[in-house]
Amino acid sequence: MSAFKVSIQETSNNSIIKFELNKFITKHQSFEFNNIDDAKSSPLAQQLFYLPFVKKVYISGNFVAVERYDIVEWTDVQDEVAQQIEAYLNDGGLVVEETAESKKVPVTVYAESTPNPAVMKFVANKKMVTALFEFTSIDDAKLSPLATELFHFPFVKSVFIEDNYVSITKYDMSEWQEIVIELREFIRKFIEDGKEIVLANAVETLQKSEKHQNSHFENLDDTSKEIVNILEEYVKPAVASDGGNIQFIAYDADTKNVRVMLQGACSGCPSSTFTLKNGIENMLKQMLPGKVDMVEAING
Repeated sequence: MSAFKVSIQETSNNSIIKFELNKFITKHQSFEFNNIDDAKSSPLAQQLFYLPFVKKVYISGNFVAVERYDIVEWTDVQDEVAQQIEAYLNDGGLVVEETAESKKVPVTVYAESTPNPAVMKFVANKKMVTALFEFTSIDDAKLSPLATELFHFPFVKSVFIEDNYVSITKYDMSEWQEIVIELREFIRKFIEDGKEIVLANAVETLQKSEKHQNSHFENLDDTSKEIVNILEEYVKPAVASDGGNIQFIAYDADTKNVRVMLQGACSGCPSSTFTLKNGIENMLKQMLPGKVDMVEAING
């Protein structure tokens, strides 16, 4: 199993810091503890209350949020708290007992159209995954119980899961107005029941392939590295907001041709393929003058 890693995230309230984890520690449940007695059902929260500056502990999904008393500043103690949480979890410490009562936060899911008419984005009010996943068939979906279930609907062609949303590509056999309510309710109920969105080892499996990609990145020529960095910084955030993703495949220095793969809502949409291809082509031509002549976009 991969180790727990903690990253420190500031919040709009300077008394509260979020300690975000690379894995989920609750089954999409939320817990709030106001003092050490209140935290009997959470050994992790009790550990934190031994620190004299801890006022309140909130545990949800893949993070622990801690509110402090004014006797310290977070800058003086946040690294120590992050290390303590990381060490506790990596030693197999229990987060919350199964009998613990979660703070009921109703699950909501809304449907959002994308530039691709064959793709609908279903957005939840809870974080669902800590990495990006795309599944193009039921065989492909072994890492995700949610995607596997969705493929049982005959009109589901592919499933893309990132952060707090699922992008679903449908076959032409059905219109969205006929199926969107059914899908939205199915996803909402799946999350509310605390079922696993992706398997516990899914991120680890993905990281192995990412390590492979990273080693592949190190072996790329300098222009290819520049192209990857431009896509990461300027293109990926924009396509992610539309429920899609873009992957670099190859660069040919002789023909000055760049190949990229479109995923999620970007995949299979004639207009977005054309728009993205032209947009990326123009950007790369401007940012890497004389090195890029053409971008070829293929669907994932």
